[in-house]
Amino acid sequence: MSDIRRRVIVRGRVQGVFFRDSTRRRAQSRGVAGWVSNRPDGAVEAVFEGEPDAVESMLRFVREGPGRADVDEVEVIDEQPDGLRGFRVR
Repeated sequence: MSDIRRRVIVRGRVQGVFFRDSTRRRAQSRGVAGWVSNRPDGAVEAVFEGEPDAVESMLRFVREGPGRADVDEVEVIDEQPDGLRGFRVR
C-alpha cells in the first residue's frame, strides 16, 4: 500500500496546550513523517505522510487534540507524498 499525505489546519484553542509536542510524539510512535507548526493566526498546521491507517489515526487525534486543547475546526487538504522522513516541530 502506498503512502498518503495530508496537510491539516487546526483551529481553536490549540496553541500553548502542548498540541505540537503531543502531535510529534504520536506521529513518531505511528511511523508518520512530517511536521507541525504554530501559525501566526493562532492555528496549528501540520503535514502527515505515511501509511493510510497511520495518517488517518493522526487525523483522528488532531480532531480531538491533547487534553487541554479545544479544537473548533480541522481543515484537511490532500497532497501528493513527498518522501518525507522523520517528524519534527517547526
